[in-house]
Amino acid sequence: MFRVSQKEFDQIITDGLEAIPERYRNRLNNVAMIAEDQPSPDQRTALKLRGDQTLLGLYEGVPLSKRGGQTKLLPDKITLFKLPLENMSNSYAELKKNVRHTIWHEVAHYFGLDHERIRELEQE
Repeated sequence: MFRVSQKEFDQIITDGLEAIPERYRNRLNNVAMIAEDQPSPDQRTALKLRGDQTLLGLYEGVPLSKRGGQTKLLPDKITLFKLPLENMSNSYAELKKNVRHTIWHEVAHYFGLDHERIRELEQE
């Protein structure tokens, strides 16, 4: 378990966003990126998480692939959960890696990619 201040965590998030491939990063539009300590009870219930399950990040919104040309939508939201990310990290470098991976995963959901396709892209 490795802890950082909120300011340091926010910088790690900024760095993680900058690490996203440009072809994806430049197409992010109307997406709020926020950090919370942990998932809310409502989020845990909606995702049917058991007490022993954790969540590192969450994409909430309408994926681009399902918008059907609609442009007047509320902003999408990607939430990163600080405490679970810290709990799985043993160093600053590992925390940065875990945050970067989580951001990529949630951004991929914004583009409508499923877990199988995300794994394929991660191998490239």
